[in-house]
Amino acid sequence: MSRILLFTGKGGVGKTTCAAATALTCASRGQRTLVMSTDPAHSLADALDTPLGPEPAEIAPNLWAQEVDMYYSMRKYWGNMRELVRTVLRWQGADAVAAEELAALPGMGEGSALLWLEKFYTSGQYDVIVLDAAPTGETLTLLTLPQVTQWWLQKAFPLQKAAFKTVGFAVRKTTGVPLDKGYEELDWLFGKLGEIQEVLQNPEVTSARLVMNPERMVIQEAKRAYTYLQLYGYGVDSAIVNRVIPDDEGGVMARYVEAQTGYLREIEETFAPLPVLRVPHLGREVFGLDLLREIGAGLYAERDPAAVFHSEPAYRVEPEGDAYRVEVHVPHAEPGAVEAEQFGDSLVVQIANQRRNVTLPAFLSYYHFAGADVEGGWLRARFVPET
Repeated sequence: MSRILLFTGKGGVGKTTCAAATALTCASRGQRTLVMSTDPAHSLADALDTPLGPEPAEIAPNLWAQEVDMYYSMRKYWGNMRELVRTVLRWQGADAVAAEELAALPGMGEGSALLWLEKFYTSGQYDVIVLDAAPTGETLTLLTLPQVTQWWLQKAFPLQKAAFKTVGFAVRKTTGVPLDKGYEELDWLFGKLGEIQEVLQNPEVTSARLVMNPERMVIQEAKRAYTYLQLYGYGVDSAIVNRVIPDDEGGVMARYVEAQTGYLREIEETFAPLPVLRVPHLGREVFGLDLLREIGAGLYAERDPAAVFHSEPAYRVEPEGDAYRVEVHVPHAEPGAVEAEQFGDSLVVQIANQRRNVTLPAFLSYYHFAGADVEGGWLRARFVPET
C-alpha cells in the first residue's frame, strides 16, 4: 500500500522545498517515490533544478517527478468528455469560442491531479507519493472537488444515465459527435474522484503536512488550514516550520530572532499534540538535490519521512444515554463562528465561508437534531429520539 504525503501552506513559505526534500529523503531510503506538483504555478522543477514535464520522469535513483498539466491531461484522456461539454454548451446557446473555453469543467485542474493520483495509487508502482499542493485555498478546492463535481454532473446533465446514453448514441450515429461516449467518460471520471477521496481521507494512507514560517500571518493561515482539513475529514500528522533562523544570529536579525522565539512557542502550543518539525534557514536560496538532501536530513534526522507521525480522528459518533452525539473536529474554531444544522441525511457545518455536509449514519434518520456546541476543538451535535 502506497503512502501519500500532501504538503500545503500559505504561498511562499517553502512547501515545495519541503515536499521535494521529503521525496528525496524517501528515495534515498530505497522507497520508490514520486513527487507531483499540483500547483498551477509550478516551482518543483526549480527546486529540483531539473526540467520536468506532464508525465513522471526519473530524476534520481528511486525518485520520479511530475508537474501536472490540465490541458495535456484533457487532450490525452478526456477528448470525448470535452466534446460532450462543448456540444451541450452549444445547444444551450453559447457561441463556438465561449463553448470551447468553457469546455474545461470547473475544477478540472484539480481533477487532473486527483486522477493522476488515483492512477498511481491504484497501480502500486510507487511506495510513496508526495503532493506539492497549491496554497491553502486551492488545496481545499482540490480536496472538496469530488462532492462539487457530483453536484455539477447532476445539474448539467439532469437526464437519467440510460436516457442520456440512448440520445447520445442516436446523435453519434447521425452527426458523429460522441455524446454517449463522453457521458460514460464523465461518469467514470467522477467515480474515480470519489474513490481517491476515500483514499485521501484514510489516515493510514494519507497525511497532510502544514508548512509555515514563524510569522504571525502565516501561522494564522496554518491554523485555519488545520481547522478546515479536519472539518473535511483529512488527517494532519505534523506541522513544519521552515526558515528558522539560529538563536545566535545577531546584528540586524536580532529583533527578528526575538520575535521568532515567541512565534515558535505559539506554534508548539497551538498545534499540540502534532509533532512540530523545524527546518533551519540555510542563508541562501535552496535548489538542487544536494541542498534538498541537507534540508531532508535536518527535517527528519533518523525518522522515516513516510511514517505516520500523528493520527487523530476527525469525526466520530458517540452514544449519550438514549441519544447520540456526532462530533466533528474543528481545531481553533471559535464557538460563535461555527453553525450546524440538520438537512435531510446530512449535518451541515459552516465555519466562516467553508461548509461541509457530514453524512449521518442511517439510523439517525429516526432521531431529531437537538442543537450543537463547540468545546475543546470539537463540534458536538446532539440527536435525540423522535417523540
